[in-house]
Amino acid sequence: MSRPVQARRLEGVDKNIWVEFVKLAATYSTVNLGQGFPDFPPPEFLKEAFSRAVSGEKHMLHQYTRAFGHPPLVKILAQLFGKLLGRDLDPMTNVMVTVGAYQALFCCFQAFIDEGDEVIIIEPFFDCYEPMVKMAGGTPVYVPLRPKAPKEGKLMSSADWQLDPAELASKFSEQTKAIVLNSPNNPLGKVFSRGELELIADLCVKHDALCISDEVYEWLVYDGKEHIRIASLPGMWDRTVIIGSAGKTFNVTGWKVGWTVGPNRLLQHLRTMHQNSVYHCATAAQDAVAQGFQREFEHYGKPDSYFVQLPRELQQKRDQLVQSLVAVGMKPIIPEGTYFLVADISEFKSEVPDVPNSDEPYDSRFAKWMVKNKGLAAIPLSAFYCGAHKNNYNSFIRFCFAKDATLKAADDILQKWKLEKAAP
Repeated sequence: MSRPVQARRLEGVDKNIWVEFVKLAATYSTVNLGQGFPDFPPPEFLKEAFSRAVSGEKHMLHQYTRAFGHPPLVKILAQLFGKLLGRDLDPMTNVMVTVGAYQALFCCFQAFIDEGDEVIIIEPFFDCYEPMVKMAGGTPVYVPLRPKAPKEGKLMSSADWQLDPAELASKFSEQTKAIVLNSPNNPLGKVFSRGELELIADLCVKHDALCISDEVYEWLVYDGKEHIRIASLPGMWDRTVIIGSAGKTFNVTGWKVGWTVGPNRLLQHLRTMHQNSVYHCATAAQDAVAQGFQREFEHYGKPDSYFVQLPRELQQKRDQLVQSLVAVGMKPIIPEGTYFLVADISEFKSEVPDVPNSDEPYDSRFAKWMVKNKGLAAIPLSAFYCGAHKNNYNSFIRFCFAKDATLKAADDILQKWKLEKAAP
């Protein structure tokens, strides 16, 4: 067949880090701290809600519901986010349910980005942003979070990775259509401060740019940090789409229930994209998530709220993994949020030598070596950078600590590794 089969929009976006490392981990029967999903169950109240949805007498929950979101779910989301944002939200026009946050992102890029539009992406970034921008015809423009050295004797924090205000401002131009904000940030776990968000907001207003705000880890913040929603800042509601995820909120990543919250002037275009692609999301899962949010709305801020209990439990897991990584010689960067932790592996170059002039970043080779030789999987941080910048930050790997049995198994591997390093 002489005619090309592949559409041009797919050129250069065919590789995927998750496909490569999931296959590698499966091949070597590895303890997997690479992929970001919990190995423990969701809360009982949510499992019971799902059971009622699929086995109860409401047989219409097995059929189509409203295309843009099951009415009980969009209503409770409008109530909750209206309270958090301090404004009245219309559940039918200010909220849209999607097949996970992934589809919400895809809808945003397809609905807003045209050929020639520039989209600012803050590095390191969740890997799908770049190909989604390119498939929409846009041009990604990258600006890095730059690490600042911690105080002597202290571990680095994700807060030490900061934007340079002048550098960020230089990335905005007449072609800038949007900026993608991810706070708390995957992979670093950085929670953007109010000052950092105000810097971004001022530039968005000045340049009339949209903000696609990926807030899927909004409830997972630690050490008393506060998640601030950029849409709550002056001038930002009318130009921001907030993206959320039940998978990250309630530990049900397989349910694929996400949502967008924003002004109707933006969401009307997401609805057009949604109705001409996915059209509809699973009714029973939406119903269960609606019941979960109703329960949390009634318990908001109280000690028995799942949104209070989950980050407390995850912070303990974070601290456990930090201790294990320090013991083996890695330098963890303490995350303020998410369930990811990045660790500096630069001290391991005597154990796993660098290869000069290699096209493959050092952290990628190290992660593969660790899978094959130690039976432990993590993701190289360079996977979260554009091609031109992959070797700028190539001495870090990302771990997921939202685990129970898997975290214990990883600790066993790290303790054994520690003893091997100490042996004469």
